[in-house]
Amino acid sequence: MEYFLTGEVSRKLNLSLRTLRYYDQIELVEPAWKSKNGTRYYTTEQLLQLQKVLILRSASLSLEDIKKILNRVTMEKTLTVHKEQLEHNMSELQQSLDYTHTLLNTLKLEGDIHWNQLLPLLSEETQSLKQQKKQAVMERLFNGEERTILEERLPKMEMSPSEVGKWINVIKRIELCLTEGKAPESPEGQLIAEDTQILSDETFNGDAVLAEKFWEARKSEEKSAELNLYPIDNDVVAFMEAAILQMEKERDGNER
Repeated sequence: MEYFLTGEVSRKLNLSLRTLRYYDQIELVEPAWKSKNGTRYYTTEQLLQLQKVLILRSASLSLEDIKKILNRVTMEKTLTVHKEQLEHNMSELQQSLDYTHTLLNTLKLEGDIHWNQLLPLLSEETQSLKQQKKQAVMERLFNGEERTILEERLPKMEMSPSEVGKWINVIKRIELCLTEGKAPESPEGQLIAEDTQILSDETFNGDAVLAEKFWEARKSEEKSAELNLYPIDNDVVAFMEAAILQMEKERDGNER
């Protein structure tokens, strides 16, 4: 039978000597035997027990509770608990990542963020209610195929800046035109219209009817809020719409 000294166990499992002595003291995981001079010897069985303790501790169980179940819970159950904890951690990390993307995109759009936007994420219950409300509005406005396209392709604030950056740049360019007093019919406005049309074709998979339905909903502040979309200034939306109408008018004239 192979034995491991306390120092070896400490290095293998990244546990302090103090922790190992404490687990022995409270009779949580005791060494296989101790020499007369107090040297502790552990077998692979104790190493497995210690690993079970570490896994259960990562699931926020107290040492007192672990002591009660350690010899009754199987390794399969222990690993299942560990898997569920990892999935929970991944979900929380993904939420944090999505929110960080939202803040980065907001910062790019608005140039600043308010201090309260750096507070922790909304509660899961609040997020769930917002998602339910969004889903209800989506079902009311769009059919199943349209909802699939929108869910897959619609840019979202929680996406990475590289994914949603093209739309953000369009909005910033329109804001610059408004600041400089340039009209939708200007060369700058028409370039924006062309880029918007390209992005719209990509986003809505070339479905002009779906694009029209979406932009009609987008122009409504109430529906935009219900769909959890970034609030775009009405002047920006009006400029975009006027620029596209002018572009289409010129195309129609050229085709005649």
